[in-house]
Amino acid sequence: MKFYNCILLLSLVFCVSAQNWFTNAGAFLTDAYRGAGDMLRAYSDMREANYKNADKYFHARGNYDAAQRGPGGKWAAKVISDAREGWQDGISGRGAEDTHQDQEANEWGRSGKDPNHYRPKGLPSKY
Repeated sequence: MKFYNCILLLSLVFCVSAQNWFTNAGAFLTDAYRGAGDMLRAYSDMREANYKNADKYFHARGNYDAAQRGPGGKWAAKVISDAREGWQDGISGRGAEDTHQDQEANEWGRSGKDPNHYRPKGLPSKY
């Protein structure tokens, strides 16, 4: 009888743990999806603004907004930023220095610091 009670107790613990895991996984994926949307919005705004020396601001802002979503958003921001910078450095030939500066802005935003640190003077307040 003790054996069956132990199995029942362990089954209940496992079910509760699994439910928490699936709930947390769902929240992570939701945060990641929304964080990716934040990154896309920052990129779209950067293209629309077409403002000289504003790219670092949009990098920081996209990463900041995504990271505010939670762990999933922060993860998505890192994956997207790293992929973009890998492409930019390796394929587009923009150079290691620009990639390094972009990654600094990305990390600045992801760490929760104010993206306006990178905001250029004169950038319309819409952004």
